[in-house]
Amino acid sequence: MVNIAAVKSNLMIYLTRRERFCSAHRMFREDWSDEENFRVYGKCSNPNWHGHNYILWVTVKGDQSPDNGFVININILKEIILRNVISKLDHKNINLEVDFMKGKVATTENLAIAIWNKLKQPVEKEGATLHCIKIEETENNSIEYYG
Repeated sequence: MVNIAAVKSNLMIYLTRRERFCSAHRMFREDWSDEENFRVYGKCSNPNWHGHNYILWVTVKGDQSPDNGFVININILKEIILRNVISKLDHKNINLEVDFMKGKVATTENLAIAIWNKLKQPVEKEGATLHCIKIEETENNSIEYYG
């Protein structure tokens, strides 16, 4: 006979929270000329910046709690994302105002990695595991990072 409770406790649950933020950035390297930056990054290297209405998906995974049925309380996950990421990015210049992007080229790839690093520990503290950071920069371009 199969113990159904034991089987259910081994199911991995994935939970995704979506948030949005608006930010400006410029993709460039300070040690390159404007011409070289334009050659590599195109119009995204505009010295006068440009912006996006980003969509962020944070996916966590874990076992369902037998006590409350959650992988993580969605309100706690929301607060972790708002406090550690959205409040620092929304209506900000990623190159100039976002502490966790200092010294990095402001690509969406680097942003996804930096967001992962900001969220990993607080999510784990709540008993879940960070699974994926997905950022949609435009309707045609998105990045996924799995740590």
